[in-house]
Amino acid sequence: MNASQSSLTDHSLAQTLQNDIGRGAKSLGLDLSPVQADLLTRYVLLLNKWNKAYNLTAIRDPREMVFRHIVDSLSIVPHISGEVILDVGSGPGLPGVVLAIMFPDKQFTTLDSNGKKTRFMLQAKLDLQLNNLAVANARVESFQVDVPFDAITSRAFSSLINMVDGTKHLLSPSGVYLAMKGLYPEEELKELMGRHEIELVGCEPLKVPGTDGDRHLVILRNRH
Repeated sequence: MNASQSSLTDHSLAQTLQNDIGRGAKSLGLDLSPVQADLLTRYVLLLNKWNKAYNLTAIRDPREMVFRHIVDSLSIVPHISGEVILDVGSGPGLPGVVLAIMFPDKQFTTLDSNGKKTRFMLQAKLDLQLNNLAVANARVESFQVDVPFDAITSRAFSSLINMVDGTKHLLSPSGVYLAMKGLYPEEELKELMGRHEIELVGCEPLKVPGTDGDRHLVILRNRH
């Protein structure tokens, strides 16, 4: 394959991914701006490129990445509130980088203890010029901030009780936890609800097009 054929293939893939992202977002009731659609497409292309060398995700097909990673992350957009938000166990930036693209006026921090994944997120921040994104390479228990966060998100990070225990020093008193889960986490909630300082705001089923299986968003806050 010569350089011009390769360039044509790259352009064709980018166009296909952008169409998939737009269709997935629309099915969630989200209208992407041209800038958001472009940034999300470039993020998938970058993730696909790095994934070949660094195994950042088990998903190899970039079109599958769109639905399993991007659209899945977009599904919690209506639930995002506050101005400063932490994404724990962010991996390659899911949902943190996606949310930073969707909310350019909010400040996001992505946190992961895996150096390869944080290096990728730093590259994504640089390439996509995400000035509202900070990337931290640390274990959540040892991570410290001067100003606590309004919301803490997680996606397949840990059990609910471990998430709360590990991050409670990082959440503002009025803040919320937004934990993305698969099946309704009945046992995890039962374990957590025995704790007086935490209350369940809601457990919202998420309809994520292009993916199989149940998805839920667990919303928690400190009991006042």
